[in-house]
Amino acid sequence: MTRDITGELFKKMIVNAAAAIDNQKNEINDLNVFPVPDGDTGTNMSLTMGAAEKALAAVSSGALGYVADATASALLRGARGNSGVILSLLFRGFARRLKDVDSADSETFAYALCAGVDSAYKAVMKPAEGTILTVSRLSAGAAATASETEDDVEIILEQALAAGYIALDDTINQNPVLKKAGVIDAGAKGYLYILEGMLKAMRGEEVAKSASITGTNEKADFTQFATEDITFTYCTEFMVSRASGKDPNDLRKFLDGRGDSIVLVDDDTVIKVHVHTNDPGDVLTEALTYGPLLSTKIENMREQHSEVVISAAEIASPAQGQQEPVDAAEFGVVAVCAGAGIVEVFHDLGAGNIITGGQTMNPSTEDILKKINATPSNVVFVLPNNKNVIMAAEQCVSLTSKRVIVIPTKSIPQGVSALLAIDGSESVEDMIVKMNEAAQSVHTALITTASRSSVFDGIKIKKGAHLALVEDTITASGKDAEAVIDSLAVALSGFSPKFITLFTGEDAREAETALLANRITSVSPGVEITVINGGQPVYRYIISAE
Repeated sequence: MTRDITGELFKKMIVNAAAAIDNQKNEINDLNVFPVPDGDTGTNMSLTMGAAEKALAAVSSGALGYVADATASALLRGARGNSGVILSLLFRGFARRLKDVDSADSETFAYALCAGVDSAYKAVMKPAEGTILTVSRLSAGAAATASETEDDVEIILEQALAAGYIALDDTINQNPVLKKAGVIDAGAKGYLYILEGMLKAMRGEEVAKSASITGTNEKADFTQFATEDITFTYCTEFMVSRASGKDPNDLRKFLDGRGDSIVLVDDDTVIKVHVHTNDPGDVLTEALTYGPLLSTKIENMREQHSEVVISAAEIASPAQGQQEPVDAAEFGVVAVCAGAGIVEVFHDLGAGNIITGGQTMNPSTEDILKKINATPSNVVFVLPNNKNVIMAAEQCVSLTSKRVIVIPTKSIPQGVSALLAIDGSESVEDMIVKMNEAAQSVHTALITTASRSSVFDGIKIKKGAHLALVEDTITASGKDAEAVIDSLAVALSGFSPKFITLFTGEDAREAETALLANRITSVSPGVEITVINGGQPVYRYIISAE
């Protein structure tokens, strides 16, 4: 029996909850309807709860209100994907209800759950039923009803879970997408696993992370060593053309005396180097004796380490102030994307800071916030370029004193189009309008391979099938890649495009790229096609039509 939840007990509840969702994340991922990995729900919820677990490791047990607030702050910053953000909102409302509370009895706990639900519903612009929102609302309602007669908090949470599982089974009937796919809601089931972990902590049970999964969320703890311990300050990467005929091994010997972590790869045309050094200028000067530099990147690892340590301290102590904005450029741009070629496009168009991710690994709110605060301007535009990253980006607005403007781009083509619309001579408000208009004016198509069997938009899709999507709608699916390409070309012709850009992914083949371009021009005569080696994962082709 548990009459009160203290700060110490709540900390154990969160640790248990993080282990419970981590153990079940693959099961939750399998419930995702979309046949392509998109920062899958189980992974996102697990990483979000993991952020709270790590933050609480640095928090000594205190009053419940304090521990709950530290949990909510860490969840907010660590939130990944829509499911992670909604989860953080549920705990944010919960924590606000418990502000300045030393411990919570059954009624206080139940109504804190209700406050969390209210917070989540208010934050979601168009809340849909048959989701984590529905299940959290009905489970919290059951907890509130039970608290009228029960003073055992364990019984309150048992009643919440019982109502939650009834609601979970009904999500398939409430959400048309789930009904077509024949599955229950992934986020809702993940939430109930989290509550189950919390209940076990109340009972004195510890949830151990599965050995097969343990370590997937591990990350080096940079706070355990000092910035001064970094021997070589600059992480230096470059690619140089092999124009001089000099032996690359001589360059390796040169680097060996000036740094560590040396990786040198060469072929008949280029030499690519990674090295940690204190003299990047000397290194690049020597590199020029082998041929023209094709690309360079230099990062100060001492500064990066300090930023990581400061960030960890801010999470552990949520009350500390935010970083002050830097007066410099009038505005800056942060973009989320993956693939060397696509990253280069965004850099060339003026995105000063890039966050790698967006598809298989959605960045957290903290990831996005770091790049915002590292942007030397008081106004920062954020381009999520993925529908599952938009909510995480929007949470940054209240976490910094900079003015953050999230342009809700759902794809790489929308992000590129929004960047092209920027005119530095206009007001910020005019730029917001033009960027949004530009993002909506471009059409996005995708070619990929199904990673799981599913039913999407009423279409049965088998794992391994070729998929063509236009504006998130599947236009073709099957084993015959050419037939899928033909269907996509016809669908694109419906937009009467004048310009087509093909971003080729890491799995794209030259012959298939040529076939795709030919089929598009055959049904859209006069269209101008540009091919860019995007190097992105998951999608063999990302196609922009305008």
